[in-house]
Amino acid sequence: MKIVVPFESGLIEADLPEGIELLRMRGGAALADPASVIREALARPIGSAPFAAIARGKKAAKADSKACIVVSDKTRPVPYRGAAGILVPILDLLGRAGYGPTEILILVATGMHAPMALPELEAMLGPEPFARDVRIENHDATDALSLVDAGTTARGTRALIDRRYVEADLKILTGLVESHFMAGASGGRKSICPGLLGEGGTWVFHGPALMAHPNSRDLLLEGNPVHEEALAVARLAGADFIVNVTVSSKFEPTGIFCGGLEEAHAAAVAKLAEEVGIPVEKPYDIVLTHGGFVARNHYQAAKAGVAALGALIRTGGSLVMVADNRDSEPIGSDGYRATLALLRKIGPAAFNRVLASPDWDFIVDQWEAQMWARVLARVAPEDFLYFAPQLGPGDRRILPGTDGRALIGGEPATTGAEVPAFLEAALSRCLTRRGLAESDIASGRLRVAFLADGPYGIPILGQ
Repeated sequence: MKIVVPFESGLIEADLPEGIELLRMRGGAALADPASVIREALARPIGSAPFAAIARGKKAAKADSKACIVVSDKTRPVPYRGAAGILVPILDLLGRAGYGPTEILILVATGMHAPMALPELEAMLGPEPFARDVRIENHDATDALSLVDAGTTARGTRALIDRRYVEADLKILTGLVESHFMAGASGGRKSICPGLLGEGGTWVFHGPALMAHPNSRDLLLEGNPVHEEALAVARLAGADFIVNVTVSSKFEPTGIFCGGLEEAHAAAVAKLAEEVGIPVEKPYDIVLTHGGFVARNHYQAAKAGVAALGALIRTGGSLVMVADNRDSEPIGSDGYRATLALLRKIGPAAFNRVLASPDWDFIVDQWEAQMWARVLARVAPEDFLYFAPQLGPGDRRILPGTDGRALIGGEPATTGAEVPAFLEAALSRCLTRRGLAESDIASGRLRVAFLADGPYGIPILGQ
């Protein structure tokens, strides 16, 4: 059976034994005319007045009204650019409502990510906002002077939010709605929390208690404490209008959802679940997956690892994963590296106890290591095989699980040419450890699945 694994260098083809089941999300059809759909969605939104009416009302109430458009950073493939993107129609309507260039701010919701440089912003947003002399600035979670206290949630999160957003008269959120392994789905409230949140708020929002909660998982909003906390913070900051998008596996818009913060986002999540949910009647002994576009580094690859658990047996299963860790820092931040090394050293149970201890000092990015702990709590280190061709010996030494490079040898590489060899060697190892052969896959004695969409398709057991 032929499969393809996406890499920045191109699609990598590989042959898998017969009998392996290909699990693929249904996906959504790309919009034939996204430009007309965005105009219609702005004019007939969900749970709010039309955007043009809101903008005119704000301007009529205050002549020097300021508008803030919150955009995602480069880690989210939001279709902002050009006439078919979502940004130009918003700018057009603001201009017609009387907002001049100096009264509009595009604010990048970086959360705890690094700020975007000018070339990155130009590539992401297109030339239009620059041609109009609209201000474009990055959020900085560590700059206390740029934050304002919007209140405190019931769970104790102090909502220190970017002052430029809170003090804007017209607050507009934009973003991508995709499955999220902590918050259920991205988009909506996440543009504010964690997108515009101060560093300290992250200690609760991404704290060990919320990360360890069983409801902090893909495609679940009701009862998900991460979603609930993000929404609580967003309510404190307020939002006048949102523009959220769902996309296909080729990052083409499949739906555009405009309107109220909660109503439009809920509609987008319902559409998302139809597109990306993969019904699984019976779990598999071995699951093979890949990191997709998102796995720029090992930190981001955790999304694929957690998603794969939905297709895997509860105990004794094997997880084989390929990732394109193409970042200049292919593992992640120093905090992430430190906590990841600790996870490898002491194991998932002890790791979660340490993070929950009152003596533990919160480390930025520890939450992603805690997501890997969720994987390692289900899959023994010898049964979790991870391969990213870019990783050198120093990087691989701190990773939990089994080093995929050790199965095939060779040196770090920038392309995915070695992926087929790794998959063959990894599957052979899994079979040998069980005393089985490829014929046991074909006969159905051993159930093996390949998640064709990697982190984007979400297996849902029992459906």
